[in-house]
Amino acid sequence: MAVTLSPLHRADGSATYTKNGYSVIAAINGPVEVQRKDEIPEEAAVDVVLRPANGIGGVREKHLESIVEKALRQVIYVTAHPRTLIQVTLQVVASSAERAASNSLHQSASVINVIQRALVSTSLPMTMTLTSTMVAVSPSGEVVGEPDADVIKNALSVHVLAFSSHGKLLVAESEGSFDIDTWEQVYDRAEQVCRASSVEAPDETGDLNMQRSEQNSLESSLKDIIEEKVAEEQRWREGLR
Repeated sequence: MAVTLSPLHRADGSATYTKNGYSVIAAINGPVEVQRKDEIPEEAAVDVVLRPANGIGGVREKHLESIVEKALRQVIYVTAHPRTLIQVTLQVVASSAERAASNSLHQSASVINVIQRALVSTSLPMTMTLTSTMVAVSPSGEVVGEPDADVIKNALSVHVLAFSSHGKLLVAESEGSFDIDTWEQVYDRAEQVCRASSVEAPDETGDLNMQRSEQNSLESSLKDIIEEKVAEEQRWREGLR
């Protein structure tokens, strides 16, 4: 996985996200003036546009735009900027043709993750952060986190889940056949990848308590990016003194 913050200097916030042969760039502008027909009296409107690597967007892109927009309205503190517009533009730079043809959910997790990282580079207030992952169920019933194209192509079902930093499930999209028991395994695996894994650790009295380990989770990676961003801005401010 490769992430770059602020590659576009004319956008209020931007980021690139590359993983498993899929690369997407996000640009965020706002709050900006909104047309009266799209104006929301007490909140900012959020507009998401996804452009594929080739051609023009179709039903798949429109569906994903709708999913992302609903999630972003919970992440961004939209009531802080009423009667304005927050524009989110996504451009797919590279995409594996095999992966794109194998499943319509192949780009969802990457799109959500790149938007969150672009938000970090803006000055927009957020109520929480968001991380997303893809999980596939193989023909043998194995639940695979962050699957590659071959696993996705042969999977019984494929799932994209996104969790907030508060532990709330904000996005859950699935394709294929699965039962409730399989879904629970998928949920646990996705939560482990996105947020952390629960482990038993002794407390001061020697009793075992369930604690959350964030090592190698997407959320811990996002926290590192935020800390680096804050440290960079702090160095810039100190340089002005």
